[in-house]
Formats: sequence, C-alpha cells, structure tokens
Amino acid sequence: MCEDSQGGLGRRALFMTGAAAALTLGSVSFASAADGDQETRTVRGTLPPGSPDFVYVPVEVPAGVRELKVAYTYDRPSVPSGTLGNALDIGVFDDRGTELGGRGFRGWSGGARTEFFLRADDATPGYLPGPVREGTWHIALGPYTVAPQGLSYEITITLTYGEPGEAAEPVYPPERAKGRGRAWYRGDCHLHSWHSDGRRTPAEIGELARAAGLDFINSSEHNTHAAHAHWADVAGDDLLVMLGEEVTTRNGHVVALGTDPGTFVDWRYRARDNRFGRFARQIRRAGGLVVPAHPHATCIGCNWKFGFGEADAVEVWNGPYTPDDEVALADWDSMLVASVRDGRDWIPAMGSSDAHRSPDAVGSPQTVVLADDLTREAVQEGIRAGRSYVAESARVALSLRASGGRGRHAGIGERLTVGRDTPVTVRLEVTGAPRCTARLVTDQGVVHTGPPLPVAGSGVVEWRTTPSYAAYVRAELRHEAAAGPLPGPLAAFTNPIFLGRD
Repeated sequence: MCEDSQGGLGRRALFMTGAAAALTLGSVSFASAADGDQETRTVRGTLPPGSPDFVYVPVEVPAGVRELKVAYTYDRPSVPSGTLGNALDIGVFDDRGTELGGRGFRGWSGGARTEFFLRADDATPGYLPGPVREGTWHIALGPYTVAPQGLSYEITITLTYGEPGEAAEPVYPPERAKGRGRAWYRGDCHLHSWHSDGRRTPAEIGELARAAGLDFINSSEHNTHAAHAHWADVAGDDLLVMLGEEVTTRNGHVVALGTDPGTFVDWRYRARDNRFGRFARQIRRAGGLVVPAHPHATCIGCNWKFGFGEADAVEVWNGPYTPDDEVALADWDSMLVASVRDGRDWIPAMGSSDAHRSPDAVGSPQTVVLADDLTREAVQEGIRAGRSYVAESARVALSLRASGGRGRHAGIGERLTVGRDTPVTVRLEVTGAPRCTARLVTDQGVVHTGPPLPVAGSGVVEWRTTPSYAAYVRAELRHEAAAGPLPGPLAAFTNPIFLGRD
C-alpha cells in the first residue's frame, strides 16, 4: 500500500510492464506551484519475498520544476542465520521512459545512497544532470534481496519549482596519453569511485593509480556512466583514462571497457531473458571490450551465468587473490584447452583491483599490455589479442618467449608456427618476485616448476618441448604456500603462447 504526505491511504494498482521481471505501481502526482516553492509526497509500501527484480514508481512531474530530490528508507528485520535479509537499490528514469536500452536513464546509486537529486546544472554522483522536464518519471527500485517478513519501504519525493540552471557541456578525457611507442603498459580496468559504491573521488583514484605505477585506468561504475564527465582533470600525459561501466545484472557482472564517452549499457535482464548478446554488441559498437568480471565470485548475483560466447577477455584475477580467483584461473585454462580442441578463437585473461575504498589497493593486480602506443585503441587491441600478463604490482615484471625452427620466435599472446615435432625452447625471465616459484603450464597441466627465486627476486627458467607435447605454454609466479600441498597465491601469470600450426 502507498500513503501520500497528506495522510490519504489507498491501495495502488499493480501491473506488469513490457520489461521482463518488472512491476509498476500506481503514479504519484504533483500540482504546479510558484517559483521557489517545494512540494513533497511520501510513498510507502511492502514488497513480498519473490518480488520482481525491478519495481517502478511513476511520478507525474508538472512543468516548471527546477529540481527533483528523492530520499528513501527501508526496514532491515532480523533473519535466521543463512537467510537473506533486505537490500533495496534505487535509481531513476526520466520522461523518456523505462524501455530496456532506451534513453530515459538518469542515474543509479544501487544501495550506496539514501537520497539523490537532479537538476540542469548538477546532480548527486551516479546521476546525470539535466532538465527536470514535464512528464512521467519513474523511480526504479531494485529489491536485491527480500527477507521472509517482506521489505517495507518509504520514499519521499520533493520537487522544487523555478527556472532551471545553466547546463554545462560535459568534458571527457582524451583518448591518448604520452606513450613510449610500442611498449608494455600497466593498467587497472575495474575501479569504483563515489559515482557508484566507491568512497574515493576520481582525483584520489588518479593519484593512487600514478603511485601504483599505472599507465592507464578504466572507469567502471555499477550501472551508470555518470562518472564519464568527471575524469578529464584526472587524465594527463602520464595517465590514460578510459571510460566504461560495470554492467551489474542479477546473473553476473561485465566490465564495458573503453566505450565511447556517454555510453550507457542497460543491466535489467537475467541470463534466461536471452538479452545479453544485444548489449554485448552495443558495447562493441561503442568501441568497447566485453569483459566478464569475477566470474566465480560468491556474492549474490555476482557469479557469471551468461556464458563466454560474447567475451573479448575475462577477468580471472579480481582484487586480493582468493579461492574464487583460483577457480576462475582453472576454468579459464579449461577454456584454453577447449579452444585448441575445437580450433576456435581463445579468450585472453585479465586482472584488475575492483578497488572501492581504503584499504583496497588500486593497481593490485594490474594488467600489463604490449601496445603500439598509450591510446584507447592500442591498449584495447593488446588486450583483445592477449598480448598481456597480470601482476600483483608494478614491482613484478616478466618476459615469456618461445623459439625454435630456423630462428622463429613468439611472445605472449602469439603463435610459434613450427612443425609438430620441432624442438621449442621456452624462456621465462622474472624480476621483482622474491622467493616466488615459477611454473610453466600447458594443455596437460603444470609441466615444470622451478626452484624458489632468490631474495633479489630475479631469475630465468628455460624448458624444452615440442608442439606435439604442448599445444600452448603459459607461466605462473606463485608465492610460497602457507601450508599443505596447495599452490601459493599468484604473484603474476601470463596469457599463453601457442605452439604449432593453426
């Protein structure tokens, strides 16, 4: 049920929208008022367990509104151990509607904020400034989890009347920084600022990125592109800032990496709706890469369920190395074997920090990419081609090469094209990894483990094989294991070098 601020109580009609798993409540109306006046309405209701993924509250906005402000609360009753409690996300769509992939999106803060505002000249982080036009707006509620008792909420909507402020044209960061020509560039492509559920400003992230030795970063806020216009002052000759979004669905998250400025990618679907392919194609049309994030993460809705047919790369290592990263690494290695077996394209691996707030370390891990220059296009091409490795910090550097057959050689992400029985030498050079152990991995598994590197952290490992024995080879650097037979956490790993003819 819903109640307005004047105390009137009445049951609102519920009906299904054209979008999958969505529900629309009855509308909230306002009357016109004089400049400077404010009007407030309060809406209350309860969502039962099993509610749709999205619930829309229509708001009839009259002409002459300068600012829309929304605040909300919801109850958090005690629940038994192992039972999910209440969590309610929020956002807003303007008079252009809530159509999936449409133009009405104006902001999303998930569960990170209890209130937001929009007007022509400013907006809460995560929301897009712009005029508050006359028409039907929709407050979007996302009942992420609902307790057995249900989820009771209260929404307070305030309109301020008056002339709109002066809207500023957005300024975006350049697509090029001062590079070193063809070189190895270090980046972190999964970061969160206060424009979604992070606590750092873009300026603070830029400072931390430079301190971590990064050459490029990617803006990837949850379900909003509102941060895109706030990175221009952070970028510089020494730091390339790419723009994107972490598309956060109920069946997994995907990083849209390096899209055109102002690109919004919708997230309101599940794997069963068969809509992800449409938005993956949108990401690529906007010049971005499709990168499933933390595919085996254990948080609700984080585990990737859309398959990898649309992926340009996959985030295998996310933040501090944990067991779900180990599972992701093993799963990715199985995909490499399948690509060899089926003769199809392979999916490169990446690593990113997913840093949100202190003490999350920006640039740990980081993806190190061989690119022709420090530009959006060149970095993306290096990632797409798999010419990259992942390291826990800028201290760790490595080189993996394979050679054989009349002086032929290949590096990470490349193919050494020689006969099946041609002798091949694989050489790994490492710096900055004291007491770490180097392992070489093929489609057969771990085939060579070197002794621990010295305290100085540098060393060389060589191994000889043939393409008939190893279809590919990749390298891992592991810290010393804490106990037992399990390998220690990663310090670095590479994408593979393929051996033999296509």
